[in-house]
Amino acid sequence: MTIEDLEKAVAKLPPEQFAEFRAWFEALDAARFDQKIERDAKAGKLDASADKAVEDFRKGHAREL
Repeated sequence: MTIEDLEKAVAKLPPEQFAEFRAWFEALDAARFDQKIERDAKAGKLDASADKAVEDFRKGHAREL
C-alpha cells in the first residue's frame, strides 16, 4: 500500500469513522513522540537543554506560567 492509497482511503471515510481514525492516529503519533523523547533523554541528547533551563531558572530568568 502506498501513501497515496492511504490518503484516498482516509478521504473516503465517513465522518464517524474518520473521527475514530483521527483519534487512533493522534494516539499513535503521541506514543511514538514519547518513545523518541525517552530514547533521546536516555542517550543524553536533552542534557544541554535541561542544564541551560536550570541555569536560567537559578539566575532568575524564569517567570511563572
